[in-house]
Formats: sequence, C-alpha cells, structure tokens
Amino acid sequence: MLNIRIEKTQNPKPIPGPENPLVFGTIFTDHMFVMDYEEGKGWFDPRVIPYQPLSLEPSCMVFHYGQEMFEGLKAYKAVDGRILLFRPDKNADRANKTNERICIPTIPKEDFIQAVKTVVKVDKAWIPEKEGTSLYIRPFIIATDPFLGVRPSHTYKFIIILSPVGAYYPEGLNPVKIWIEDEYVRAVRGGVGEAKTGANYVASMKAQDKAHESGYSQVLWLDGVERKYIEEVGAMNIFFKINGTVITPKLNGSILPGVTRDSVISLCKLWDVPVEEKRISIDEIFEAYNNGTLEEVFGTGTAAVISPVGELKWEDHIMPVRDGGIGEFSQRFYDTVTGIQLGKVEDKLGWTVEVE
Repeated sequence: MLNIRIEKTQNPKPIPGPENPLVFGTIFTDHMFVMDYEEGKGWFDPRVIPYQPLSLEPSCMVFHYGQEMFEGLKAYKAVDGRILLFRPDKNADRANKTNERICIPTIPKEDFIQAVKTVVKVDKAWIPEKEGTSLYIRPFIIATDPFLGVRPSHTYKFIIILSPVGAYYPEGLNPVKIWIEDEYVRAVRGGVGEAKTGANYVASMKAQDKAHESGYSQVLWLDGVERKYIEEVGAMNIFFKINGTVITPKLNGSILPGVTRDSVISLCKLWDVPVEEKRISIDEIFEAYNNGTLEEVFGTGTAAVISPVGELKWEDHIMPVRDGGIGEFSQRFYDTVTGIQLGKVEDKLGWTVEVE
C-alpha cells in the first residue's frame, strides 16, 4: 500500500454550480496526484498536491520521442450519496499493457487504484450531480529524462488530474454523424494501436479535421493494410446491430480494448442478446444498409459512454441509421451502464468500486 502524502491547497477555486454547462475537459479541480520513478529506485514519493504547472526541462524525452501513456475513467455521485468508480481495475490493467508496450515501468494495480481513490476523495466536492455529468479522471505517465537520444527514459512522473464534465459530444445522447476514413491510416497490427498513448490520437487529427469540415463528429477507421475492415472510431469503439446480432470488430492488435466495449459485450451475454466479435468489412456494413438489416450503430467509450450513430458516410455513400434516431438497444445499454454507475441499477457484475 502506498503511503500517500496529502498537501491541501491554500487557494481553493470556486466549484462550478449546477447551472455551469461543464464543457468536456476545460475545468480542473484543486488537486492532483503525483508519483516519481527512478531506475534502480522504482516508484516513490506518492503525493496529492495542489493542481499546478509542471516544471520540466526542454530536453525532457516526452517532448521529443513521445514516450507517454494515459488513461481515462470517471467518478460518480450515486443516488444514495456514495462515490463510485466504474471498473477501475480494467483501467489499471490496460495502463500496464500500454506501459509494457512503450517501455514504461508498470504500476501495481492496487497502487493505481489507491492513487485514484485518494485524489478523488480529496476533491470529492467537485463531483457534479446533474444528470449526464461526472468527474473525469485522467491518469498519465510522462518520460522526464533530460536527454536527446532514442531509448527508454530512466525517470518518469505518474500524474492524475480531475475534471468535472458533461457530455463528451455536444449532441449528448443524440445520434452523431460518422465519417468513414479511407485515405489516412491511424494504426496497424504490431504498432501501438492497442496502447493508449498520444501517438494514436495525433495520427487521427488530419482525418478528424477533414471530417469536421464536412459536418461529421468523428472518424471511423478502416484497417491500415487492406483498407476495408472496420476498426474503431477516434474516441470510441464501434458496434453494429445487424439482423438482431450485435457485432463489434475483434481485437487484433490495432484496436484499443475499451472498458465500455467490454461492458457492452458482457451485458449482451447477460441478456442473451447474440453478440459477435469478428472481422467485418465496410462492404458488409454497406450491404446490410442496402438490404435493410443494419438496425443500429453505436459507439462506446468512457467519455461518451454510449454514443448512437445516426449517419455513416463512406466514399460517396450516405447511410442514415434509424432515420437519425436512437435505437432501443443503444438506449438500453446507455440506461443500464449509467444506471450502474450512479447506483440506480443493481450491479450484478460487481463493476463499481466505492471511494470511502
């Protein structure tokens, strides 16, 4: 167990009221968690300190070689007043898989979860209670060696910051429009597509800009080799309901293993809803659209939870889904997952962890 030192701020910021729209990722709480690493010494000096700028050398390796990872999870104020985390063990596991892939020292799962719980407890007053809001938790690790040369860093910082948030997409739970990208490539098997690292996201920005210019919220990526198999959306995994079966691309080394993705698959099995993880091509999606069996499309992710898709654009083809409306399965998944997160729905799968 970590011996976490806590230093409270002497200059607390005003906490946003319920009338504040809470634009995603723009407001940050009073405190942050920090822990350092040195080769030969390991992780040390875990502490919660006032939220503040970082002092780093311009030669820090993170700036030049991109050795960094991040995670994303949320804390919720349950209807009975408890503070709940949703499946933080999955985030800890995924964080360490990313760490292993990009040569960052791993953090014991129990230490990761303890750090999250501690900083959330310190800033629990910042957890918003308005419907559709939560406290977003951003753990990340950066390489801090002041060195120019391509090798793993010998020193790192593990930091957790918190942000009260509303809906990730301006549309909220209203269906979003998705652009299917066939020019640029985000990731390939053997690369870092399955790791949660900034390289995956910067690789998506060019196509994202192109999509936004055409009025689309997000990009749906095809595989980087044959340019025909569905992979994931820029900020979420993707699901299709075709002829009664829920289908999502199989994890293949270039797709992020989403926590909400796993949750939806588990709920399908719990509800006896046919679900398949498989390789599926854009041609199959287009065929399902044309023959009327494409019943629903939705994305899943920590930020948006469930995001219904109301339109797909592939090449010159525009594919409206359910006349742009939300489907019954998308709504059921959203209601169940958010209900579990808020303590409104029985947690039969043991997914929530209380911050005491």
